[in-house]
Amino acid sequence: MSTLVLCSGGLDSVTLAYKVHAEGNLSYLLSFDYGQRHKKELNFAEKASSALGVPHEIIDISNLTKILGSSALTDSTPVPDGHYAEQSMMTTVVPNRNPIMLTIAFALAARENLQTVAAAVHAGDHFIYPDCRPEFVDAFKEMQLLALDGVSKIDLYAPFVGSSKADIVSVGSELDVPFQETWSCYKGLERHCGRCGTCVERLEAFHLAGIDDPTSYDDTEFWKTA
Repeated sequence: MSTLVLCSGGLDSVTLAYKVHAEGNLSYLLSFDYGQRHKKELNFAEKASSALGVPHEIIDISNLTKILGSSALTDSTPVPDGHYAEQSMMTTVVPNRNPIMLTIAFALAARENLQTVAAAVHAGDHFIYPDCRPEFVDAFKEMQLLALDGVSKIDLYAPFVGSSKADIVSVGSELDVPFQETWSCYKGLERHCGRCGTCVERLEAFHLAGIDDPTSYDDTEFWKTA
């Protein structure tokens, strides 16, 4: 089935793009500039599209997300260090980010006559991000069936929704995903900081998967006690 993959340039979404490509269904990569301070991730999404030989579109919704409230990902609020399970990570929530992006993705998929939209939400996100949970995925899928009734019938593919980050690393390793060509760190500096929630999760995932991590970090030890 022809599939549009939401691809931020991060490990999860790039691995999903490679998975969909291996399944023979990849048609399109879609990314968003939502004013994220780690906007450099979009460069890695572009690299993925070039490697996989599919079109890539970046849509600017930064003006829209400015009205959604303060977030450590989009303004000067400090990016917290630590594990996603900590309450401090709530500052990284961008309210309704996934519903907004998915709604646009479904409209674009309808425009391009594609059959599926794929998103890399996973179990590690469930604690902190409500729009990554299975209940949200199921509800959004049903909503889109109603929204596009008589226009298009597009499925929402979320194969990692019950998987851990370590599971995704294992899948990516089997698919020869170039992990060094993905970006996770919320701080968007020269190298991954090794201390923010997504860096801690990334380091932990490679460790649990028993796979060498090719990522360059400023701090490779913090995650062990976070």
